[in-house]
Amino acid sequence: MPRRRMFRGLVAATVATTALLPLTGASAAPLPQGRVFMVNPVQSTGDQTLADHKDAATDVPASAYALAALRNLDASGTLSGKWVTVRSETGAPAKVADAASYDRSQDQFEQVMAYFWVNEGQEYLQGLGFGTELRGANDRVQPVRLNQWGADNSYFTDKKAEIRFGKGGVDDAEDAEVILHEYGHAVHHAQVPGFGTSVEAGSIGEAFGDYLAMAVGTHAVQKYGWPMKADQACVADWDATGYSAAPHCLRRLDGTKTYADREGEVHADGEIWSRALFDIRRSLGARTADRIIINAQFGFTADTSFEAAARTTVATAERMYGAGAAQAVRDAFRAREIPGV
Repeated sequence: MPRRRMFRGLVAATVATTALLPLTGASAAPLPQGRVFMVNPVQSTGDQTLADHKDAATDVPASAYALAALRNLDASGTLSGKWVTVRSETGAPAKVADAASYDRSQDQFEQVMAYFWVNEGQEYLQGLGFGTELRGANDRVQPVRLNQWGADNSYFTDKKAEIRFGKGGVDDAEDAEVILHEYGHAVHHAQVPGFGTSVEAGSIGEAFGDYLAMAVGTHAVQKYGWPMKADQACVADWDATGYSAAPHCLRRLDGTKTYADREGEVHADGEIWSRALFDIRRSLGARTADRIIINAQFGFTADTSFEAAARTTVATAERMYGAGAAQAVRDAFRAREIPGV
């Protein structure tokens, strides 16, 4: 069934003008460029008062935008390429030739965001060795549909292996962490078809989506020299401005929940698993942790439990990096009081 994240409320207030912040550290190769948010406007500006007014361009400052290379495109002139193809249900398809000029008041801006960040997500996985020394993780063309149903929610659908982004409040594809969260579901499905058929497996899926959003966003910030002025553990700061108090977060990766705090709701219970993943990263470092975490998922079942998935992750850590890494992973799951680890 669709992995729905949560519905949102309305938004209110604030400022700005529009210009471009040049992408630092980019390749000199003459690749097409697109205008994107540097993860999201709250994260790049640190301004918790930012709010959406029905896609008004002036609600987001110039400092939130960057020009970024659009890599791996095909020759169609549209946002279609090696790792992602984008189509819109509302408005004309974005043209690569115009991708550097769109702003958030235009549906085409979201299309550019979706292309850039899904491609960035797969490139991150490739950089970890998935698709070369390790098994590929969703290393295929990922179909994406924008504003498909006009509702303020987004999801990955198993039937078509497609990601769909909705509208309302802050349009979902304006926040890279929402885009990458849904891409996380696509990765899980590619690794284990139909993943998430039990509450605990669904919770792991939501947790991994949040974790991957943080991991890829953090990597992009470091890779391009972009600013990070908001809390790394806070997911989807911009998308959440309409329904959470400042500091705005869809969910957090550093909560205190343990296994005993399960509610039977996948987004809430996912915060148990995502905190364990966040601790593994802080203990082992980003690259080692992410290679373990993602590689372990090939060994999950569609209805896996927290206990079984934790055991598989510990075993993967030991196989890849030895007893010390396995103990760090075990400690992270034990801190969440997951049984049997």
